[in-house]
Amino acid sequence: MKVCLTNSPEETAALGEVWAMGAAPGWTIALCGDLGMGKTQLVKGLARGLGITGRIASPTFALVNEHTNGRVPLFHLDLYRLETREQIAAAGLAEYLFTSRGMTVVEWAERWWGTIPNSEFRIPNSRLRWVNISAPSETQRRIEYEDFGD
Repeated sequence: MKVCLTNSPEETAALGEVWAMGAAPGWTIALCGDLGMGKTQLVKGLARGLGITGRIASPTFALVNEHTNGRVPLFHLDLYRLETREQIAAAGLAEYLFTSRGMTVVEWAERWWGTIPNSEFRIPNSRLRWVNISAPSETQRRIEYEDFGD
């Protein structure tokens, strides 16, 4: 697992922007962490790195926001209001995972998958980046991540 430390929301967004440079359709980024850890800041950076313009906000009530005006479409999911896998399945969100139509970012991913997937995770032509965000201090964020797939 790799670790990055950021010291401000701007640095967290900048990390997302760097990650977006290598982004491709079929990628899914699973974000885990408590409220206020910077998940949406990371998504804002990803969007900026993909060339997406417009407001990026967590889709807590909509469940998914589609941003299609960048070099790779971004599908931003938020599972905060869904408490079980059954609710997530009933919401029809599985179609966004590992889609060749774009890149998907899932906030509160642990509600869908539980703990980190094992290293045997494989879906052809796809990649999963599993991200855990915690706060060692009020301003610092510890961002741990691991990639699975192609």
